Amino acid sequence: MPAPTITTDALTGLARAILTNTAGAPATDLGELILHGVDPPAAAAPTQRIGLGPTGLGTSAAREFAPKPVPELFCPAALRDDPVLGDEVDERLVAWAEQIGIYPGRLDRLRRCGFGRFMMLSHPATSDPDRLLAATKCLVAEWAADDYYVDEVALGADPKVVGSRLAKLHAVVDPAQLPARYAADLNDHHRLEPISVAFRRAMEHLAQYASVTQLARFQHQMAILFLAWSQEADWHANRRTPPVWEYLVQRHLNSYLPPMILVDVLAGYELPAQEFYHPQFRRALTLAGNANVLINDLYSGPAESETDFNLPVVLMANEGCNRREAIVRTVEIHNELMHTFVTLATGLSATGSPAMRRFLADIWAWLGGSREWHATTGRYHEAAGPIRKEPMT
Repeated sequence: MPAPTITTDALTGLARAILTNTAGAPATDLGELILHGVDPPAAAAPTQRIGLGPTGLGTSAAREFAPKPVPELFCPAALRDDPVLGDEVDERLVAWAEQIGIYPGRLDRLRRCGFGRFMMLSHPATSDPDRLLAATKCLVAEWAADDYYVDEVALGADPKVVGSRLAKLHAVVDPAQLPARYAADLNDHHRLEPISVAFRRAMEHLAQYASVTQLARFQHQMAILFLAWSQEADWHANRRTPPVWEYLVQRHLNSYLPPMILVDVLAGYELPAQEFYHPQFRRALTLAGNANVLINDLYSGPAESETDFNLPVVLMANEGCNRREAIVRTVEIHNELMHTFVTLATGLSATGSPAMRRFLADIWAWLGGSREWHATTGRYHEAAGPIRKEPMT
């Protein structure tokens, strides 16, 4: 008997179920999780599994060929959900986007994406809408650059010029110092580029709350992100699907670290540079960022263009599995990274400073907020649709 066919709608529902099923999620408080311990991945046996296998009378034969159940996502739920605060940040964001000129004709969809809600969920240490707005502006500037420069041909993305565009954009993130004769040309270029204006204004707002060191961290992480987007452009230009290991390297560079590393900025403290850049702490931080961006891979696929890359697509191309099997493998990879993060965080919390322990706890809360946003955002829900189709002028 052949295995039952699973439709695209069912797979989309499966991805949603993975994110929304938090019955067996780890504790939202990292300190509590560390105190009580957590089983290593090999020994962890989820109390509930998510499957699409047949049930009911006469299905025993079909169950013999039923697909492997999906393990629960090892990721906390959101620590805080304040819809009123999220809406306030979103309204301020949409007004700012209209002023800047990004996403013209799509501001209602931008509002339904709930990027302000994203930052509200992921930064429970602050209820200040202006601090949350500063982080949201940076996030939306990054997302707009990805949409318009890298991913969406309908919006003007062209892999042959991604590197050039991003190099010029980075001259805003880390301001280029040119001779006076040519500086005016650079300024004229950026004045006519809404994404350049968005980055400049977003970072000016962030600088109201970030120290020089914290802002430098963000600049460094953006350089890494732009490098990753240039790597992705190479795949598009050469019509090449990367091997899984190369894709995961790209996701290491193209992770959620740019918004994640702002947790101390928004909470009003600062992790010293000697701790932030310590190799073991950096390893833990990148594991968290790498794992969490795979949640985006799980859920964003149906809303992306056919040429976009995500881990399930790359797994199917390289390992000969179907879409459902690729989703299962993606969850397993995510969980392996998260378990390693918790192991490292346990050691760092025992030996690091109070600021390091707080930062790790804030990162854990960020991961839970991100999970909730991906499960509920209008960006990936059919009713809202992705922000696409309207080029900026």
